[in-house]
Amino acid sequence: MATLWVGSRKGLFRFDEGADGWAQVGKPAFLASPVTYVLDDPRDGTLYVALHHGHFGCKLHRSDDRGATWVELLCPAYPKSAEPNAPALEFIWSMAAGGADEPGVIWAGTLPGGLFRSADRGQTWAFNTPLWTVPRREEWFGAGYDYAGIHSIIVDPRDSKHVVIAVSIGGVWITRDSGASWTLGGHGLRSDYVPPGMEQDPNLQDAHLIAACPADPDRIWCQHHNGIFVSDDGGMTWRESMDVQPSGFGFAVAAHPTDRDRAWFAPAKKDEARLPVGGKLVVTETRDGGLSFDIHRQGLPQFESYDLIYRHGLIVDNTGTRLAMASTTGNLWVSVDAGAAWLQLSGYLPPIACLAFAP
Repeated sequence: MATLWVGSRKGLFRFDEGADGWAQVGKPAFLASPVTYVLDDPRDGTLYVALHHGHFGCKLHRSDDRGATWVELLCPAYPKSAEPNAPALEFIWSMAAGGADEPGVIWAGTLPGGLFRSADRGQTWAFNTPLWTVPRREEWFGAGYDYAGIHSIIVDPRDSKHVVIAVSIGGVWITRDSGASWTLGGHGLRSDYVPPGMEQDPNLQDAHLIAACPADPDRIWCQHHNGIFVSDDGGMTWRESMDVQPSGFGFAVAAHPTDRDRAWFAPAKKDEARLPVGGKLVVTETRDGGLSFDIHRQGLPQFESYDLIYRHGLIVDNTGTRLAMASTTGNLWVSVDAGAAWLQLSGYLPPIACLAFAP
């Protein structure tokens, strides 16, 4: 049995798997509030939900009883400054639990491009100044947003001081001392949206999402603006998967929990279109480290589909057999056979930004 959390533009929904299949449970939490990220902490079952209220700003909530009740927390805050155009929090784009040896530690990646760490389950937050002051941060720039943002955070289960993040657009950055210092990775990624001669500059890469194999965290997958890439050294260097059909473009990637060579992607037609290729929504899967890809379409719309899968809209559970996927048109699917076939749970939800399985 499983629980699936669904973060949408109109609140947080819960679906449970029971003996008779999947069903929505209760009413949505935070009704009519846009959910930007949901974290179900695998260490203690604490649930964190980040909201973006627009005019009213960012909000952060924690539940210690699986969503029955909520406590509002202080949001991360950028250092106060009298300078013109000083950075201010727009929304939380990603969260990650610290290591098993760090109870209460939570990381948060934000727009515009700041990283924060909490040591007390989100009660207080520390701004990571070393990342903000790396010499080339001023070259970061926004893609879909006006500013660069941190959407991916990977904490190494073998060493909680080792954290890898991805920035759109600002490349892949690595720390091995809990954020006291940072190294620019991403060598081998390429971009075609920069001036000639700068295509392989690691600081100018738009890694849409990175995801590591938990059993082998040196294997990291990247769904990049310009294709699918894979790293065997924790994000320092990358190789590109070639001739990926129907498209190497997309936003989401889910890494198998135990098989380092296996991952799933949600391809789309790139740039100004951002729609399923040919109006057919599919999921692609590699089982050989990105050398080849299978195309899965059973149960997915194959005619005039307008579903775009956001960065955090394709996930896999800790067994590697159950997947979930959700779209901008409010469609929600699950697969119980590792992505080979899909079952639609809903076709009428608000646009969906993020998903999370209960551990």
